Amino acid sequence: MKPLIGITASLSNSHHHKVKDTYVQAVIRTGGIPVLLPTGTEEDIESLIEKFDGFIFTGGGDVDPILFGEEPHVDLGDIEPERDLFEIPLAKAVINSNKPFLGICRGMQVLNVALKGSVYQDIYAQQDNTTIQHSQKAPTYYASHFVQVTEGSLMRAIAEKETIKVNSFHHQAVKDVIEPLQVSGVANDGTIEAIESTTHPFVVGVQWHPEALIEKDDQLSLQLFETFIQKSKESRE
Repeated sequence: MKPLIGITASLSNSHHHKVKDTYVQAVIRTGGIPVLLPTGTEEDIESLIEKFDGFIFTGGGDVDPILFGEEPHVDLGDIEPERDLFEIPLAKAVINSNKPFLGICRGMQVLNVALKGSVYQDIYAQQDNTTIQHSQKAPTYYASHFVQVTEGSLMRAIAEKETIKVNSFHHQAVKDVIEPLQVSGVANDGTIEAIESTTHPFVVGVQWHPEALIEKDDQLSLQLFETFIQKSKESRE
């Protein structure tokens, strides 16, 4: 049986849950069954952990800085309080369960905050020497800048090379990374682009959008999703 993959959804101002189809298609293409997880189900997290084999935390609005002990910066973007209320405890539960966790863009930041790390509310205002265009003007399926992948990391094993090229659509980034997480990818201006757990089978966060790169058959993105799906199959056994 194919693994059942829970995908978090954003809640729009018009009260619509939404997830880009690229996430859904990436899971289908690499052998999983995607199911959208709505906000408001935080009381049922234990049941979700039992039923799903792997979890994808998707991109979206900014994480509320109150959750990592900061006041909102003047350049903070839109936050999604209901989503934070669901995703932070869900992230903790997924990690504690050893189920596979793939965090994408905002999802990587949720991962870091759930494990007591912090986030730059705006890299251009708060991070020194940010010189790369991290909100690219190119199409979503186009890889626009380079990332140096940490030797010995799971991401390096997946990439099978030291330097990769990724797309980029963010103004926030991971700041302080707390164990058991480690940095596994960094942009040339120092922005953290990938993190992973050193003590779990598959807990990975990436700042870019591999699900969009899969539209053009990007091999790294396919391998990342294939590894996640395989680990999700194994989590059921």
